[in-house]
Amino acid sequence: MKKIVLSLLIVTTTIAVWAQDTTGQKKTSAKHDKKNARRERINSLLRQEEEGEIVFNKQSVFGIKLATDGYGIAYEIGKFKTARRSTLFQLELSEKKHKKEKKLAASIDNQFQINSVVFGKTNNFYQLKLGIAQQQIIGGKGNKNGVAVSAIYGGGLSMGMLKPYYVDVEDSANNRSRQTYPEIVDKNYFELGAAGFTVGWNAVKIRPGAYVKAAMRFDYGRLNETVTAIEVGLGAEFYSTKMSQIIYSKEKQLFFNAYVSLLLGRRK
Repeated sequence: MKKIVLSLLIVTTTIAVWAQDTTGQKKTSAKHDKKNARRERINSLLRQEEEGEIVFNKQSVFGIKLATDGYGIAYEIGKFKTARRSTLFQLELSEKKHKKEKKLAASIDNQFQINSVVFGKTNNFYQLKLGIAQQQIIGGKGNKNGVAVSAIYGGGLSMGMLKPYYVDVEDSANNRSRQTYPEIVDKNYFELGAAGFTVGWNAVKIRPGAYVKAAMRFDYGRLNETVTAIEVGLGAEFYSTKMSQIIYSKEKQLFFNAYVSLLLGRRK
């Protein structure tokens, strides 16, 4: 009887040890396979990079834009038609500055902070743009350390938004209020400082318009699945009415600018 029990214990222990070894081998094999698959995927992307190939279905890109007349942020979704041509759907929010804008010190508050104001500014001029563009690769990277060069052209609709620029002022009787130019000048108010970004949205005026642009994009991302690019271009915008930005300055409907954008995103 003792021999039978001892034999059963030996068999059971052997099976348990064998099962643990098998499970451990499977886990190790799974990790090894996963690591190999990841390495092969990276090598494949690098080979595509060497060959200048971009074989993806779509891309999502965020951008920060600095223009000769302002700044903005953008988002685009790209749909690849071929390996070298894609359609871009773009959304952009930006602010346009007048060339005569200049911040001046207006007053010093109780905390000894200097309050500034842009003298003569009548409105903040914002734009919300929705458009479509074509991207054509005209030069592949050639190797993983190269730069892909693309031509981009397109246009769309632009919603101009004029938000009144309010200033905290004080009159000769020391009464305080919020006013706008040119009334501040006409009534000889003393400027205390700009009212701030949140003031004036209830009085925004909408001005519809359209825009076109042409640009060159330089993508220097290490892998084709990532977008790391700089875009340099020219743009033109036209609005339904003339835009008031600064008093005693000519109001315009047509605007031209040059810009540079930093773009970051991914391809799938």
